[in-house]
Amino acid sequence: MPTNQNVFSTLVAWRRRTASRAVHRGARWLREAGAVTAERPGPYRFRRIGAGTRLAFPQGTIFGDPWIELGDHCIIAQDVTLTAGMMPGLDLGPEPVVRLGNGVVLGRGSHVVADTLLTIGDDCFFGPGVYVTTTNHSYDDPHTPVGKQWPRSAPVEIGAGSWIGTGAVILPGARLGRNVVAAAGAVVRGEVPDHAVVAGAPAKVVRTWDREAGWQPPLRTPPPVPVPEGVTADELVALAEWPTGPAGTAAVADGE
Repeated sequence: MPTNQNVFSTLVAWRRRTASRAVHRGARWLREAGAVTAERPGPYRFRRIGAGTRLAFPQGTIFGDPWIELGDHCIIAQDVTLTAGMMPGLDLGPEPVVRLGNGVVLGRGSHVVADTLLTIGDDCFFGPGVYVTTTNHSYDDPHTPVGKQWPRSAPVEIGAGSWIGTGAVILPGARLGRNVVAAAGAVVRGEVPDHAVVAGAPAKVVRTWDREAGWQPPLRTPPPVPVPEGVTADELVALAEWPTGPAGTAAVADGE
């Protein structure tokens, strides 16, 4: 009896492993087949999809795509919402409404929602769950439900090289300079100068960079050690697999 039980258990385990492999192979196929690129735009009619740009599957809510421009080599993660206009089916005129520069990365579950011009500069990186919008509810009339009052809109611009942390909210009218860092959970509105760090709700500038004095207040941690010049991609992979310990650390320091 125990022998039969072992055979039965082994068979059940084999079936479960086989089913698991099949499910994961199917999921990988779906992710690949459902991804959106310039060569495979799926059901969308984006104004532009740059070379090397990819929208992961499944996509979030997407409408107003003829008024959305995506630059080259952008990464749009899973479940990202991209919308132009307040609802589908609107004629938004001859000009684009949403513009993403080259090398933009939008983290999983982020939202980019616009009904007036929203511009994200080159090489901006968003963490997961970032919300950027040109439109906000108004509450002028105290006798009408807020959701039924006509919203306010203002253009939004995020400068090149900026980093927007997880869960940050960029409100209508915000203008962020170059290489701005918005901390996780920050609620950003108004003007933010180049090379500034903002945090909080509402966000305030907590650190700035000066050409002569550097970062003020000074950074509390030393800068990371850059990858030595001339190191190839294969060498980096080999280095990642190098055993940890003094020998590995020394190899990194010496650029080996």
